[in-house]
Amino acid sequence: MDISELKFDERGLIPCIVQDVHEGDVLMMAWMNAEAVRRTLEQRTTWFWSRSRQEFWHKGETSGNTQELVELRYDCDADCLLALVRPAGPACHTGHRSCFYRTLG
Repeated sequence: MDISELKFDERGLIPCIVQDVHEGDVLMMAWMNAEAVRRTLEQRTTWFWSRSRQEFWHKGETSGNTQELVELRYDCDADCLLALVRPAGPACHTGHRSCFYRTLG
């Protein structure tokens, strides 16, 4: 499949779930646009689009908590991505291993 065949939303974004390839833990969810997908595939490290800052962010650029890409998958509808990664440090900006560390209810 080609990047152009992915189904981006009206803002040109697609959600990307990031999962530890060895442990199986879901680490985070972030948004990508076509350029972030391209950079991620080419550089084999995760790139995302920040909706709040309206700019690219390279995971780990300031924290050092990088995510080495093993595989980038897409779902059956081509409207969601799954990045299987080897993380180097926590995924969450709070310092937690995963952004999903809280329980609702």
